[in-house]
Amino acid sequence: MNKHTFFREFNEALMSGNITYILESVTTDVSWEMIGNDTIYGKDVLAEVLAGMDQTMEYKLTIEHIIIDSAKAVVNGIIEVTTKLNELKTYGFCDIYQLAENEDDKISKITSYVIQK
Repeated sequence: MNKHTFFREFNEALMSGNITYILESVTTDVSWEMIGNDTIYGKDVLAEVLAGMDQTMEYKLTIEHIIIDSAKAVVNGIIEVTTKLNELKTYGFCDIYQLAENEDDKISKITSYVIQK
């Protein structure tokens, strides 16, 4: 699979709650910094956070750009969330990925910027 497809599928897995795919795509020492919020350290903690996510909400993902340069990638776009109360919320996002070259190009670091529109 090429990297462009990998990052598209990874983001789609985040929206659909495909925890297995997400965890298979990251290193054991992955870090995920969500600017303005917490930072997740390690695959086990990531698994706990993902398992605790509310899967009852509906998500629509629109990816605007995927930019790849060697072991780094940037993905940005729009996420529309329909809450349990049927409210529509829209967010712009930009994720910066670092791949671990020695681990079959798994993700070793994510930095996320999310802004409600």
